[in-house]
Amino acid sequence: MTDERAVNTAIGFAPEEIDLASPTRAARLKWVIVIDERLPPGRAVNAATCVAAATSTAVAGILGPDAVDADGVTHPGLPWAGCSVLVADAATLRAIRGKAASSAGCFVADMPAQAQHTRVYADYLAAMKEIAADDAEYYAVSVVGPRNRVDKLVGRLPLMP
Repeated sequence: MTDERAVNTAIGFAPEEIDLASPTRAARLKWVIVIDERLPPGRAVNAATCVAAATSTAVAGILGPDAVDADGVTHPGLPWAGCSVLVADAATLRAIRGKAASSAGCFVADMPAQAQHTRVYADYLAAMKEIAADDAEYYAVSVVGPRNRVDKLVGRLPLMP
């Protein structure tokens, strides 16, 4: 089995790759978040937000520079290369996570169900020690990787309605 920590390191954009004037489809890397289609809206938003937070801090160059409006108010940088939010059934979500985690050049952040069923982070960590990755139920998975590889992983999944 591939060491997932090794797979998830050093994924991102080099400074010379960041082209704020190009369409998102021109970016070398693609970012998708896939959410379990059974989740109610509040849980789905929570799951997407959590994996996005993990992704934005781990993937170099994914956030653009801060924007300053006409009044001089600064608005924090957003993903300049875009992010599609898709939905899938639980089995497909698990399969995407597994394939992405074993794919060189892909970053994966996931949200296991246990994360929403505990209120204390230490309890979440303890619960995860009891579950094998193949047996975990995932509520959301964030994947950043080469555009063609990510497209192949997510196929034609629908956008979240």
